[in-house]
Amino acid sequence: MKSILQCLLVFLFSTQSLHAASSLSLDEALETALKNHLQLVEARENLHGAEARTGQALANYYPQISLAADWSKGRSFLTPLESIKMTEANIDAIYLKQTIYDFGRTSGAVDAARNNREAADKVLALTRQDLTLRVKNAFFLFLAAKKQVAATMETVKARTEVYQQALEFFNQGIRAKVDVARAEANLFSARTALIRTENNREVAQVELANAMGMASLGECTLIEPSPALFTLPERSQTQQDALRNRAELQQLTALKAAASANLKTAKGSYLPVLSGTATIGYADRDFPPPGNVWGVGLNLTMPLFSGFSSVEQVREANANINAIAAHNSNLRLQIIKDAESAWLGVNEASARTISTEKEVGAANENQKLAEGRYHEGVGSIIEVTDAQSQALDAQTAHIQAVFDYYTAVARLDRAVGKE
Repeated sequence: MKSILQCLLVFLFSTQSLHAASSLSLDEALETALKNHLQLVEARENLHGAEARTGQALANYYPQISLAADWSKGRSFLTPLESIKMTEANIDAIYLKQTIYDFGRTSGAVDAARNNREAADKVLALTRQDLTLRVKNAFFLFLAAKKQVAATMETVKARTEVYQQALEFFNQGIRAKVDVARAEANLFSARTALIRTENNREVAQVELANAMGMASLGECTLIEPSPALFTLPERSQTQQDALRNRAELQQLTALKAAASANLKTAKGSYLPVLSGTATIGYADRDFPPPGNVWGVGLNLTMPLFSGFSSVEQVREANANINAIAAHNSNLRLQIIKDAESAWLGVNEASARTISTEKEVGAANENQKLAEGRYHEGVGSIIEVTDAQSQALDAQTAHIQAVFDYYTAVARLDRAVGKE
């Protein structure tokens, strides 16, 4: 009851803590990470910023309206009177300006903003995929570390029994003291290994908590996924799926479209801008001014020389397009390599999992027989030690193989663009 209440308090008072539960599954860890992690918050806000920039670009399609009030007083030279007179004026007016045609400047800016927004959306997808892979790796690492601690504790327990047996044999005069010394050394070696594995478990727990976007994970039991091996897809199919689904390639497609739109905007800077203007308001010497004034007009602005800025803008846009194309070709090669490596990793790890499982069975049987022989007084301490070490090595190899398999499957999912 106390642990449940503590978990509820963590849920209520900290957004960085895990919901109340005594166990943690991989799906729950992923859900927590995708909800709380600040990397995703940052990516979402960047997406919102890109959406806002799209709105800013669209604003140039709409009229610009402003309200102005002006008061001035002083001595001015009046040309019709050819003399200097005291003047005073109050003007209140609404000004409207509408761009009629700008030869692709606005449409290019809007297209670029929309494609940059699409690229930001792909960055968010990439962040989710990378975070998913990180959480899976951390979850399986913590799970493997806990299993390694359990296996080492079993070795400590077995070597404690051997040490007690060796001590009893020595006291009875059956065995030499060298057996006691060796058994004691083996026992402390196992305890040292236990300290190391327990520390590795704590480090893995910290990594999992950090991957989930939490300050601390607390006490919980991991729910191990089903050990059933999934069907490995065809090797060629993996490459095709990766090239079709990877968000990195989709991001580059959006960035290339944005660069092409920027090129359109840059080329438009060579051409004129046609705008319409209108004003309506009041003007007079008195305040508030009673006289009604208005005006409409057209404005044509033709750039003649801008210090070569238009030339350099076009040059920059072309360079960006070429750079993105080169990056795209290189990225496709990297994606094929990632997919190949991930596929081979799953294939190797799945085979190693089956092999090490049989190794564990044989090593455990060998340990049982060696310990039995020693307890009967016919086996040697060296035989027991070797059998125990072999059993622990086999368990370690199997734990590592299972961890490698789970992480290889996670890398394969990431390689083909699956969340």
